[in-house]
Formats: sequence, structure tokens, C-alpha cells
Amino acid sequence: MPHLRIASVNVNGIRASVRNGMNGWLDAAEVDVLTLQEVRAQDDHLAAALPGWSIIHDEATTKGRAGVAIASRTPALASRTAFGADDFDSKGRWIEGDFLLGDEPLTIVSAYVHSGEADTPKQDEKWKFLDAFDTRLSELGGDGAFAVVTGDLNVGHRELDIKNWRGNRKKSGFLPRERTYFDRYLGEAGTEVTGVDGTVGTGLGWVDVGRRFHGEVDGPYTWWSARGQAFDNDTGWRIDYHLATPALAGRVIDYRVARAASYAERWSDHAPVVVDYSY
Repeated sequence: MPHLRIASVNVNGIRASVRNGMNGWLDAAEVDVLTLQEVRAQDDHLAAALPGWSIIHDEATTKGRAGVAIASRTPALASRTAFGADDFDSKGRWIEGDFLLGDEPLTIVSAYVHSGEADTPKQDEKWKFLDAFDTRLSELGGDGAFAVVTGDLNVGHRELDIKNWRGNRKKSGFLPRERTYFDRYLGEAGTEVTGVDGTVGTGLGWVDVGRRFHGEVDGPYTWWSARGQAFDNDTGWRIDYHLATPALAGRVIDYRVARAASYAERWSDHAPVVVDYSY
């Protein structure tokens, strides 16, 4: 069956990932579109790291931080980086590209949500981002639209998404208010949704491709702390997503987390999330 293979990964610095073996993985993975987060580089660095790819890139305001990009085998038809209110600095955290799924229009987003820190100004920036995210999902998710938001969204939605969820209930990444945003994003469109924090909002109807594909199981995790033996023990977090419109989610034929075979073989602290969409 013909399909478009989209892989998403937080590279934790594109130049470091390439030095550590990313391109060998990429050559074998037969990816059509690669969305990148935490690129931490300039345009020329990215072009040198991914020769032969067509690239759209949004650098962060502060050099060496954040940065999102979409690399593709065929050029994007259009791209956008506008996101959120005019006074909100979203540079390096949101980029959209328009492509074709067969002969149908498809919008692909690479997003990098703030990691945040509970009860600090860093968390305030995360709330602003999640509010803007809500607004943009509403705009992208029209009837029958094909759109997917990929990337490091820095929220574990459910207890299944974090191995040590009990110990992280008061930490950014698993705060009830953060998880409630995802309750609304993924709730049935137009219905009243009560979030895990008890507040009520309206469902947007998007689909968490990984959870739908794997069902009610732990993980599969996409990020592991460098502390202790987290990777070896698979004590991870599932914070890298493909959130798809219902129409596109119905085209998923395969989903996998490309977890390295060993700690030594990793080229980032995140694993790529690879999804095949049929056309």
C-alpha cells in the first residue's frame, strides 16, 4: 500500500545527533518527512547535517536553544511559523509545512513545547503555548482536514505515559492542568470534557496516534532521563507525539517508537516516532 512515512524526533542538537549516528539510522528508516525539535543550529548547519533534503526551519530567538524544522524528500508547498499572540515569543517552537498525501493536501507541524517548571515564569510560558496550541488545533482540525502535529510536546497525558507517574504528579510534564489541555485536545469534538483537574472544556476531536495504535499499555516511552539506569530499565516518559485529525488518523497503517538497541547506540535522549499514513 502506498504511504507517506513521517518520523518525528527531538534531536537534542542536530550536529551532535549527526556525529552520534543519526544519518545511518535515517538512511535505513526510509523516511519521507522528518520533523525535528531542539535543532539548536542555524540554517547552514542544518543543510550540512541533512544533505539532499529540502528543509524549512525556524530558529529560536536565543541561539543554541530550541529550534524546529521539517526536512522532506520533496519541497513543502508552503510553510508558516506564526503562532499565538503577537506578544508571545514562539520562535523555534512551531513550524507548519503543507505537503501532499497522494493528491490530497496535508499540513504537518513540528512543535516543541516548553519543558516548564512548576510555579515559575517558565511554566507561565508553557501555559501560553498550550493556550495557543488549543487555538491552532481548532483552526487546523476542520471537517475532513488532513493535519498532524508532531513533536516533543513535553506533557505525559495519562498515567500510562510515564513509568514513575506517582513521583511526578507535582512536576511540570505531568501536572493535572497540563494533562487537562490534552483531555480537551483529544476529547470528542464539540462535547463537554471534564479534565483530570476537574475543569470543564470543549473537546477538539484530535487523535493521539500512538495511544490508539498501541491501546491501554504502558508507553511505549520516547524519552529517558540520563539519571541512573532509566534507559536500560525503560523508566521513561511518552512525551513525543503524532496528534492527527480524525481523517488522517484513519490512514495510519503503522506506528513505532524507534528505540535504540542499547544506551551506547543512542544518538539522542529521545527516540524517533515513526508513522506510516496510507494514500
